[in-house]
Amino acid sequence: MKAVVQRVLEASVVIDGTVHAAIKRGYLVLLGIRTGDTIREAHFLAEKCAALRVMEDGQGKMNLSLQDSGGSMLVVSQFTLYGDAQRGNRPSFTAAAPPAEARPLYEGFLLRAGEVLGPGRVLSGVFGAMMQIRLVNDGPVTILIHSQQETHS
Repeated sequence: MKAVVQRVLEASVVIDGTVHAAIKRGYLVLLGIRTGDTIREAHFLAEKCAALRVMEDGQGKMNLSLQDSGGSMLVVSQFTLYGDAQRGNRPSFTAAAPPAEARPLYEGFLLRAGEVLGPGRVLSGVFGAMMQIRLVNDGPVTILIHSQQETHS
């Protein structure tokens, strides 16, 4: 499992021309789930994202987490993070978990992140929907985080 975490001034998910979810300062998290990932990894990654210290403190240093800064998290499932374009020009997505396997892990990530950050601070896209993501990247700051299993395989 992997997460691309972007520090944002604002971000939103638009579906069929309508804003589905929007946040101000915080993190846009693009979440990739691969075949074989577990709920333990989803919880680990949710906790890691919530505790990631890349929000600026009063001195302009990346020293605060979302927990510390009061920021929000917008989470979007993105199977294309497991696209493999090593051969040819059309990516293969065979490593990405199928929807029946990925959806409960995505929902587990959202639940755990919400438990850590508190009510109303974790918003999401719609699993499997075609979405447009609008964001104002802050910094820019973009961090890639892998689950424990992926860092050891």
